[in-house]
This record gives sequence, structure tokens and C-alpha cells, in this order.
Amino acid sequence: MPKGAIVVGAGPVGLMLAGELRLGGVDVVVYEKLPAPSGESRGLGFTGRTAEVLDQRGLLTRLGEFRWGKQGHFGGVRINFDQLEESHFGVMGLPQSRTEELLEGWVTGLGVPILRGHEVTGFTETADGVVVAFEGPDGPGEDTARYLVGSDGSKSVVRRLAGIDFPGLDATRGMYLADVVGADLRMRPIGERIPGGGMVLSVTLEPGIDRIVIHEPGIRPDHGAGTLTFAEVADAWQRMTGESIHHASARWMTALTNATGQAAEYRRGRVLLVGDAAHDHAPLGAQGLSVGVQDAANLGWKLAGVINGWAPEGLLDTYHAERHPVGQNLMRNTLAQSLLYLTGEEMEPLRAVMRELVEIPEVARHLAGQVSGLDIRYDVGVSGHPLLGLRLDPNRELVGADGTVRRVAELLHPARGVLVVTGEAPDSTELTDLTAGWSGRVDIVTGDWTPTADPDALNTPAAVLLRPDGHVAWAAPDGGKLREALERWFGTTA
Repeated sequence: MPKGAIVVGAGPVGLMLAGELRLGGVDVVVYEKLPAPSGESRGLGFTGRTAEVLDQRGLLTRLGEFRWGKQGHFGGVRINFDQLEESHFGVMGLPQSRTEELLEGWVTGLGVPILRGHEVTGFTETADGVVVAFEGPDGPGEDTARYLVGSDGSKSVVRRLAGIDFPGLDATRGMYLADVVGADLRMRPIGERIPGGGMVLSVTLEPGIDRIVIHEPGIRPDHGAGTLTFAEVADAWQRMTGESIHHASARWMTALTNATGQAAEYRRGRVLLVGDAAHDHAPLGAQGLSVGVQDAANLGWKLAGVINGWAPEGLLDTYHAERHPVGQNLMRNTLAQSLLYLTGEEMEPLRAVMRELVEIPEVARHLAGQVSGLDIRYDVGVSGHPLLGLRLDPNRELVGADGTVRRVAELLHPARGVLVVTGEAPDSTELTDLTAGWSGRVDIVTGDWTPTADPDALNTPAAVLLRPDGHVAWAAPDGGKLREALERWFGTTA
């Protein structure tokens, strides 16, 4: 029997997807060309919605101590999250290596093998699967699976082998990123703009180690990461800040650009793309990692349903339909932020206007939602209830008949659908009886929402059907017919 899926790439996105598939009962393996984790951390945290996604699987608390960023920004224009009704706080200062370590422990604990030192070199698609060729520690080999998923970065081999176009914009700017030992720099957590279009950022990762990012006009966008020297980084830092870090050293460093690209197709036949393999952009606020983890949460349960045979026709196609527009929005927002952030004084009038606009709560809410991911709404095929297609607040609490209080995020830990039926639902027995036909795919939970200051709050539906990714597929009242929603997202009755 072939495996259910082969995931290529053991970064946070590939690991998240592998875990989602395994929770869905899929036999999955991860191929990674590097012989060991790199320890590098391009991202330092993740956005609010990604924190929620991890919380929905019980992973957020396993990260240990971290800090929430109570102020965000859009292209360097600060947004005060405290003025918003809902928390858009993201996680800050958390090295990507620590997130990867957590996810690897989770995935291997679920029984997923991670084959390091295995580089995919080709594949052949057959009528019922893919035959994947690889080069491993013991030489060349082949493996078979029903589906192949590329989570292998912006230069994705899987995407190239599948012949999927990756249109975008060429690089016009270069940047340096380095983790510096022994510099003891002051914090510049969202960066400081330097006259002439420059920007420097510094964040303390741990005592004695600082993350720095340097955007200096004139840095060549074609400067390869492999040829970068610490002397070049230190010289640029001194030119931009007047501070010398030549006495320090780099734990690791790389050169980055503002090139953008997005896969024209997130799915072609039995090949799918997630994370940077599907979308690449200028590094701003770990949005690439964040959107990639959300890609995995969207795709995992759908692909598991197809492999397990219960998914309705076309469910897998909703992955591209839902996530490609999110990727397009990511490209637009990061390009807009780059123009605001990394240009000279000629952009100052627009920055001044933006600073005025973000004092308007509705504008701040919109921009914060764009960055945090909390405003993502999917087309679930019906309209009526205002929650349809949005995520239900994972911190909303439900009190069971026995007095047990559980958050929505806890209800989603098994990565199955959830039907919540409260005492306000007019046909509660009928709803639960109907949903019993989807046992194993949808859990039924009864209870009542804990009181809120606003009894008409958006997150207080009389009954609600959640997809495994936490988005609302049906809600009462005025959310359509429950049976149609169950069949649309979870197939016919068992």
C-alpha cells in the first residue's frame, strides 16, 4: 500500500501539515534534504491568527515562555492594538528554530517519520498516486504515495518539477539579516527608519545575542547569502547607526531581497504547495511563516478526507480557492508595507496620512486584521449569519451541563469538525441527531456560552458548525441548512 502523503520540507509549515495529516489518520512521511535542523531563525514569532491555529491543536502552551506584541505596525506606521475590541496581538521574539523544535517533537510523537538527508530529485504521477525519486544517505531510491506536497521553500523543487508557474516581481532591494553575538544592542523591535530610505532593526534574542536587519540603499539585491561576510554586515551597521559591532561575531547571517512570487496553482493533480513554495515576499513580521502555517491548517483535514475516502467531490479544490486569494493579499500588503517602510523622505507625506488614519478605530481594525489574519473569511457557499466563513474566537468559552468550562480552541484539538449546540437553539435534539451520522468526522458538543458584556456578540451563535481549521461552515440562526453544510464539508453520512 502506498503512503497517504509525502511532505517535502521539514520547516514549520511542512511539520504542521504532517501533524494535521496524521491527526486525520493519514500515513505520512516528511522528506528533508538537510541532514539536521539548521538552527537558523528567519522568523521571530508569528501573527495572532497563527497563534490561534497552534492553540487549536494544543501546541501554543508547549512553546514555553514567550511575549505578546501589544503594538503592531503597517509598514512602520504603529497600530495600537489596545484600541481594538478584539486582540490582534502576535507572538514576538520567538526564534523560528524553537517553533520548529516544538513541531518536530509533536509530529514525531504522533508517529510521523522525518527522513533527513533525503533530497527529492523527481516524481512521476500515476493514475492513483505519485512515485517520488530521491537521493538519500544510502544513494538513490524511490517512494510512493497518494499525494505529494511541496513545503520546500521559495525555490521549491516540487513546484519546479510540477511545472507550476511562479509569477511575481524581481528584487529591487537587498537586505542583511544576522544574529550577532557580543554586540549588546538596544532594542529596535519594529525597526528605525534612517534618512535616505534606510532601516535598521535590532531585537535581543537572549542575553548577548541580538537579531539585526539592515536595509541600506545600495545593497545589491543579487548579493548571494553564501558570499556575505560579517565585515560587510558590520560596515553597513556602522554606516547606518554610527555604532561599531566589528568586535562581535555572527552566529549566522544571510542576505535577503524584496522579490515576490506566487504559485499560479496551489494544486496540480496530485501535487500541492504550501508555505513559501506557494508564496514568497519581502520579510515583514514573519507573515510568510504565519500564512504558511495557516495554509497547512486549511489543507491538512481536506487532504486527509480525500485520502480516507469520505471527502466530497471538489473539497480538495477549495484549498486553492480559499488560500490563493490570501496569498494575493499577502503579496499586496507586503509590497505596500515595503514602500512605506523602505523608501526615503519622499514617502513621508503618505506616512503622515497613514499615522492619522490609524487613529480611526475602523481603519486600525482593518489594517490589524490584514496583518494578524483574523479577518480572513472563506466562501462557504451560503450567506446570512455574520459569522459564516470567519473563524470563531478560539477563546470563547462554553459551559457544559456538568459545569465544565472549555474554550473553543480545546474543542478543536482532535482536528475534527465540531457542532456546538446551545440551549438557545430551537431544534437542539434534531440538530444533534442529524450530526450523529457524521460520527468520527464531527464532534457534537452541547452547553451554553459564558456570559459576555455584549449579549449580542458576534461569537454567540445559537448553534455553530466549525471546520477543523476553526472556520464557521454553518451557524444558527440564518446560516442555511445544517445537512447541506455537513455534506459540503464532511461528505455523506458514514
